[in-house]
Amino acid sequence: MFRQLLTPVGDSLGLSFLVAILPVVVVLVLLGVLRRPAWQAALAALVTGLIVAVAVWQMPVGLALNSVAAGAVLALWPVMWIVVNALLLYNIAVKSGRFDAFRAWVIEHLPNDRRVVLVVIGFCFGALLEGIAGFGTPVAITSSLLILVGFPALEALVFVLIFNTAPVAFGALGVPVTVLGAVTGLPAPALGAMIGRQLPVMALILPFYVMAIYGGMRSVRALWPVLLVAGGSFAATQFITSNFLDYALTDVLASLGSLIVTLLFLQVWRPAPDPEFRITDAALAQEVASPVAPWQGWLPWLIVSALVIVWTHFGWAAIGQASIKWPGLHNAISITLYNDKPYGAVWAFQPLGTGTAILVAAIITAAVVRLSPSAFFGCVAKTFSQAWLAIITVMLIIGLAYLMNYSGIAYTLGHAVASTGYLFVLLSPFLGWVAVMLSGSDTSGNALFGNLQVVAARQLNLNPVLFAATNSSGGVMGKMISPQNIATGVSVTNLKGHEGVVFARTFWHSIVLTLLLSVLVAFQQFVIPWVIPVVGG
Repeated sequence: MFRQLLTPVGDSLGLSFLVAILPVVVVLVLLGVLRRPAWQAALAALVTGLIVAVAVWQMPVGLALNSVAAGAVLALWPVMWIVVNALLLYNIAVKSGRFDAFRAWVIEHLPNDRRVVLVVIGFCFGALLEGIAGFGTPVAITSSLLILVGFPALEALVFVLIFNTAPVAFGALGVPVTVLGAVTGLPAPALGAMIGRQLPVMALILPFYVMAIYGGMRSVRALWPVLLVAGGSFAATQFITSNFLDYALTDVLASLGSLIVTLLFLQVWRPAPDPEFRITDAALAQEVASPVAPWQGWLPWLIVSALVIVWTHFGWAAIGQASIKWPGLHNAISITLYNDKPYGAVWAFQPLGTGTAILVAAIITAAVVRLSPSAFFGCVAKTFSQAWLAIITVMLIIGLAYLMNYSGIAYTLGHAVASTGYLFVLLSPFLGWVAVMLSGSDTSGNALFGNLQVVAARQLNLNPVLFAATNSSGGVMGKMISPQNIATGVSVTNLKGHEGVVFARTFWHSIVLTLLLSVLVAFQQFVIPWVIPVVGG
């Protein structure tokens, strides 16, 4: 059994941290500074990680390559299986004219103001898609619609990436919270409640924050009522559902509530016209020429929403599920930081998982809109032509995340941050941030650093429930700069291969929002500790 090393560089935690962070630095520099395509940054980081893991952390070459393979397979199934089928649904909507009809509905029923469209589609509708599919597909689909109403591609992608934070912690019917409870030994409902006392604050801020970036403070002043309604309705529903109903339903109910309330509000209130932000003439001209009734633009999204909810309610995803212990990796490594606990490597293969549900929804949609078989398979071919580079990128980056986990590199990073004393209070969100930036998954981030947050909190006499929840809340801020998320988002735009440009524009917003969360966490720990759920024992 390979025993992970925590301080392999001169038996110094500080020096070991500086070497351990090299793969992360490679990703940040290649994407953020040199602005290289995401697959190149992921490949370079993976090569760096392999060298560091084998040469410094003394991980056997076979184990290192095996851990990368395990991550790459997880990237294929379920992650990219979900993404590919969601993009297929999008292409069916485009081919059948339903995406143009959706744009027509937006133009017909919303004010002629791109700022309002940004809030309704980027924030409200994007949150609904995150609850259904996630893994970057909300970014791809909502940015495409924003581009069709006159947004430059780069602006559309940056704004929806920033919006794609608030719903992430409760995505996939609360799986990130469930995993966090499992790895920390803390009650998942209490953790869900605590996350539901952090992220609603961020959700309330987000519409104002993005509007300030896009239209300046004059736009914030002009649109504050709808910004307050959109963010406030999402935040209130997120808080109520996670604290008093069922955290598993938080994402779906909050996004639906925000979308419905905001649309109803816009029937009684509209901002003063502003020529600078009117929908482009080209988009309006296309709307007139659309042969499909605007209401039919909702069909693909209503079908997939209903089917995924029903699919999940009846537990069809568990049919045929197999828990496969990864050969040569499962329990072949001991986690030094956790008292030499064997490191499991189990691949949960669900042939009828969420990706399959979305595929069924795509087939049903194709039948409802009477798409011919040849047109359907044309959409399949187009989807793979769009997604193949994103698939490779995600396999590389999740392979790197697995390598860092199993080699012990990630645990050295986490242990170093947890050893900073009370500075840990401000750095805690950045542990989740790093984990999700690399893996693209809040679930993976919680599995990696959730228990470490609890151990560090108890050592410093801080509240473990607060800091376990902070790992998840901090992770969602790293989602907007995850190469996996960005690669999927750009796959249907003309910025494919220019992920570094998107990353550079988004990076500092990610840092600012994570720092805001750090301040909130410190405030909750030291000023209003009564807001933290009480857990017995």
